[in-house]
Amino acid sequence: MFKQRIKAVYVLIFALLIGYWTTLHPFHLGLDLSGGTHLVYSADVSKLGSADITASMASLRDVVERRVNTLGVSEPIVQTQLGGALAGAGNAYKLIVELPGVTDADQAAAEIGKTPVLEFKVATAADIKAFQASTTVQSESTSTQAAAYTALFKDTGLTGRMVSRASVQFNSTTNAPQVGLNFTAEGAKLFGSITKDNIGNYIGIFLDGNLVSAPVVQAEIDGGQAQITGSFQLAEVQTIVRDLNFGALPVPISLISTQTIGPSLGQAAVNGGIFAGIIAFIIISIFLVLWYRLPGFVAVIALAVYTVFMLALFKLIPVTLSAAGIAGFIITIGMAVDANILIFERMKEELRRGRGISDAMHEGFARAWTSIRDSNISSIITGAILYYFGSTAIITGFALVFVVGVLVSMFTAITASRMFLYAVAPRKTTRLSTFLISNGFGIK
Repeated sequence: MFKQRIKAVYVLIFALLIGYWTTLHPFHLGLDLSGGTHLVYSADVSKLGSADITASMASLRDVVERRVNTLGVSEPIVQTQLGGALAGAGNAYKLIVELPGVTDADQAAAEIGKTPVLEFKVATAADIKAFQASTTVQSESTSTQAAAYTALFKDTGLTGRMVSRASVQFNSTTNAPQVGLNFTAEGAKLFGSITKDNIGNYIGIFLDGNLVSAPVVQAEIDGGQAQITGSFQLAEVQTIVRDLNFGALPVPISLISTQTIGPSLGQAAVNGGIFAGIIAFIIISIFLVLWYRLPGFVAVIALAVYTVFMLALFKLIPVTLSAAGIAGFIITIGMAVDANILIFERMKEELRRGRGISDAMHEGFARAWTSIRDSNISSIITGAILYYFGSTAIITGFALVFVVGVLVSMFTAITASRMFLYAVAPRKTTRLSTFLISNGFGIK
């Protein structure tokens, strides 16, 4: 008995220290709680083959995520999605960007949109010569001529996705600034093949759909390097290099919707979640103490330990808390009591059979374990399915908190509750001690 009380005191002290530690570190709050900007982009995959779409969308997500990280946003969420209602439409493939703490949607969209789309296209010398000699284009507007000229260039499949690094360089003759490119192994191989097959033709280098340079291929280039030349200022070249190094978009994107959540609305959601959690804890505690008496009081202490451990795990994992995550946490508070109720009812049955308090407690925990194990395993399977197949952050956030809560509740119910109950349980079996250990309005 003395050893059990010492262990219980150690656990309580440990829980208090963890609780104090959680107050020193802020939680990672999701967009709906901290406020921020929700952006939805449409990805144009019309020029991609069906086999390349999945890889290109994954690359798009990674590139934009790197770009967003440079904005200094805490816990951004970047994910791709195939909109079910929009399937088959031009904007079926979507990119979703959530930026907690960023409330200027226009600024966020502008920063993300700075990432350039880099493309390499080829036009034959014969087509360029025919265009230049054409008398038709001479009477057309400058913009029409430019559109007709760029239309001569055909896709090669070489894009900014295959650029490993960009750098600022200077022309050795004119000292004009230019952009130096180093391709990946895949890009170098493709670039070498393109230049080999198009000696004498033109390679058009397009940034965001605009032709910035169209040099003539003089020989095969197999070194995996290229230059973008043009009428650039040094600052412009530096910007292009910076954006290319952040990641050139493998597919064009266009903004289709924005949503801004103000800090006050997010704080209101946080306050509402905290209030709901406190009310749930108080109501459950009152029920446990009134109906289960001494074991109920022990269960309340174990529930407090459970809450402290869960909050600490939220910060250690870390879990980005959303309104759905808080809802999952509140649900697990109720579920954490289920195991205790099963144990206490088993104890009551053993007391009815005439067992002493100590034997009834041991048998109650032993006999309730299989039911607790099976019910929690089924809950964990359900949460794991939700997490794996969840298509949105709301579903996965709820599932993660739910699964973690079930696992922690098993520990508090089987380990912490038993330790505390053994520490405070009466030693002798009397009418009063039996009443304190039993539940309801007495033993029938």
